[in-house]
Amino acid sequence: MGLANTASKVSKLTDLAEKLYKRVESMREQIHEMRDTVSETNERVADLEDDLAEQRALLEAIAAENAVDAEAVLADLDDEDLDDADA
Repeated sequence: MGLANTASKVSKLTDLAEKLYKRVESMREQIHEMRDTVSETNERVADLEDDLAEQRALLEAIAAENAVDAEAVLADLDDEDLDDADA
């Protein structure tokens, strides 16, 4: 009986180890996919920030060409946002 009991315990441990290995491999795959997603998102955010900077520069150039104080306009918009938030 001693060997049968030991063999049963070893078999259970082997099954558990296989399940854990599969779970770890699945998690490793998910982490790899998440890293790829984060990397792609970082690239998109960087591209959007670059586009935004270009658009801001264009708007500031257009504002300067038309004698519009861009900073004053932005300050007015900020004041309006604060007023709307208080309401």
